Amino acid sequence: MKSSPDFIRENTALESPPLVPEIELHLANEGYPLWQKTSDQLEEMGLPPPFWAFAWAGGQALARYIFDNPELVADRKVLDFGSGSGIVAIAAAKAGASHVTASDIDAYAIAAMEVNAAANEVEFEITDDDLTGTECLWDTVLAADVCYEQPMSGTVTDWLRALAKHGADVLIGDPRRMYLPKDGLEQLAKYSVKTKTHLEDTDLLNAQVWRVVAD
Repeated sequence: MKSSPDFIRENTALESPPLVPEIELHLANEGYPLWQKTSDQLEEMGLPPPFWAFAWAGGQALARYIFDNPELVADRKVLDFGSGSGIVAIAAAKAGASHVTASDIDAYAIAAMEVNAAANEVEFEITDDDLTGTECLWDTVLAADVCYEQPMSGTVTDWLRALAKHGADVLIGDPRRMYLPKDGLEQLAKYSVKTKTHLEDTDLLNAQVWRVVAD
């Protein structure tokens, strides 16, 4: 199975993201063929874009903020929505969350989360269910780099607002991408994050952490 943990290990290297040295992730880099593939080449191989193989700016910022403010997750039920590599879920687990659920609909992300959790000696629940629109079952909800396309980002942020109204603390990590909502957010922190030039068209992003404000 291509999306197995062995595939993840064979196509990545274990590295610490620049903003979160407390964590090691299996990430793609210039030394691995996966890094060099174009979207067309990946499609020909039957592979979706490997979003799980990179430490995106919003995820790094949100993980950093959790380590610096562990009271947001300590002894709480936490959801990391659209988890990708699992960087935010790992940070929540390390910061003392009582239970962490990491969700992603990409089978490769599921495998990546498994190997990344093991590399960091933490455990959390992993699901490939699309949780968008479900009732609030968590105290804290974390979502990084989810505002990159429409209409998905609008549907997700509407749901995150509903969770905030239900009483959850809802935080978003994002470098002000195009579809990040223009209102209903309170900025909590801002970080300069080194990233990969062919992914973001710049090697340095200012990534923010935002709290979703319940109306």
